[in-house]
Amino acid sequence: MNEKDFCKFVDETKGTVLAAVRKYLPARYFHAIDDVVQETYIRAYRALDSAVFADDRAMCNWLYTIAKNESLRMGEKFQREEINARRLQQEVELIGAGRIECDPEELDAMKRIIKDLPDKYRAVFDLLLLGQSEMEISEALKIKKGTVKSRIHRGKNLIIRIASIREARHE
Repeated sequence: MNEKDFCKFVDETKGTVLAAVRKYLPARYFHAIDDVVQETYIRAYRALDSAVFADDRAMCNWLYTIAKNESLRMGEKFQREEINARRLQQEVELIGAGRIECDPEELDAMKRIIKDLPDKYRAVFDLLLLGQSEMEISEALKIKKGTVKSRIHRGKNLIIRIASIREARHE
């Protein structure tokens, strides 16, 4: 199949693919629709030359199934990332409160993520990992306690994004 034929194939089937993606990809992950559609067409392209269809309807059903599976796969991936991010967030909170200790491997992974934070957030999290309270961090960095809380909150969101990006790269 040449490029022109594949473009025609995409134009004729994009409604089917988008219908499957909208149906099977949870709404909170709609930001990834383009990725799911792209992966659907990549998988279809790889298999298209060897596929034999009785008619156009059979081909649309086949493509719909690919889009459905890609949507489900992407949804599961994002759910795993959310779970991992929440776990990391809870660990950071507990470590900051001095209530748990991580095993060295998890602590190293967390330190690598924290290392990538902007300086103002990294300074707060470095002190959190040492078990300091918000008040102690406030005094050490000579900033208000409210600023410490704000940087912890915003830093956690950055950690979640960094962890999600790294998780996505490993899959």
